[in-house]
Amino acid sequence: MNRDIAKDAERWVIKIGSALLTNDGAGLDRQAIDGWVEQIAQLLSQGKEVVLVSSGAIAEGIVRLGWKTRPESIHELQAAAAVGQMGLIQTYESSFMRFDRHTAQILLDHDDMASRQRYLNARGALQTLINLSVVPIVNENDTVVTDEIRFGDNDSLAALVANLIDADMLVILTDKDGLFDANPDTNPDAQLISEAMANDTSLDALAGGSNGTLGRGGMVTKLQAARLAARSGCNTVIAGGRNQNILHQVAAGENVGTLLSASQKPLAARKQWLAGQLQVKGKLFLDAGAVDVLTQRGRSLLAVGVTAVEGVFTRGDLVSCVDSNGVEVARGLVGYSSEEANRIKGHSAESIVGILGYREDDELIHRDNLVVSS
Repeated sequence: MNRDIAKDAERWVIKIGSALLTNDGAGLDRQAIDGWVEQIAQLLSQGKEVVLVSSGAIAEGIVRLGWKTRPESIHELQAAAAVGQMGLIQTYESSFMRFDRHTAQILLDHDDMASRQRYLNARGALQTLINLSVVPIVNENDTVVTDEIRFGDNDSLAALVANLIDADMLVILTDKDGLFDANPDTNPDAQLISEAMANDTSLDALAGGSNGTLGRGGMVTKLQAARLAARSGCNTVIAGGRNQNILHQVAAGENVGTLLSASQKPLAARKQWLAGQLQVKGKLFLDAGAVDVLTQRGRSLLAVGVTAVEGVFTRGDLVSCVDSNGVEVARGLVGYSSEEANRIKGHSAESIVGILGYREDDELIHRDNLVVSS
């Protein structure tokens, strides 16, 4: 392993935790946010794609409401999140505007990831924003969720977003310099773990006791997030967000923080998931031209190449693509329901709006959501 995988990463998810964003109970640390935004703007100018996952809404809401302590009532926490989200997004928007960068607010919860249709909707929206050079700022939808407020500090959400957009790199900025082999707060000889595999079970021992490094500062959730991100082939760096130019250092491949590597590349991991872990809900029969496009040219499936539709499925379901003899040639997540697919089969992408009155996607199955049978 080496830090070239960080240097070569093109699509990043950057997560900034509450411990960094809040200024000793005085709300958001706007000066610190300006510093991270400047670094992100420079990454964007270098051709990197960045999605930002940010905590801090509840802390900012508590200050705006004039409360002296964090409430215990879930409804008060939800109210604080709703109020604080306004300040959080305003701060990012004004900071990014210094670099002529637009931002977008994206609020997600676990249901958005569990539903395949909502999953594809969220994926499509994020991909479109990235293509428009807009910086998506993602947060949990704390106003309507409950358990997410009390656990995870957005670490798991950042990993799920990395899975969602096929990110190459997840960078978790925290108030610690990374993962240590002992608790650095009590052991002056504690050594920073520079690199490890995300699935290395020996790292779990560090979370054994109440004074374990992973158990302090939310490090256990960061390790879990790295493993979740690794499922889609995304590598993770856990690093100290207060270190000067930390994002530049990571991007330059410098030996900072802890690099937790995935065992395979994002697209390979995603296609393995598509191939083996979802139930096939229907079939699309293809003409010879479509079979050739999928198997020989590695392109997306267009409706014009579909001759028949079998089964009942909704947008986001897994379907099998078969040739005229019924032999499977590929499978993938379909962009239209079976009823819609029946109406647009054999027609060009340009005809979809005229037939349905709208167009979700140009493709029936995008090549990133498709795996060719071996």
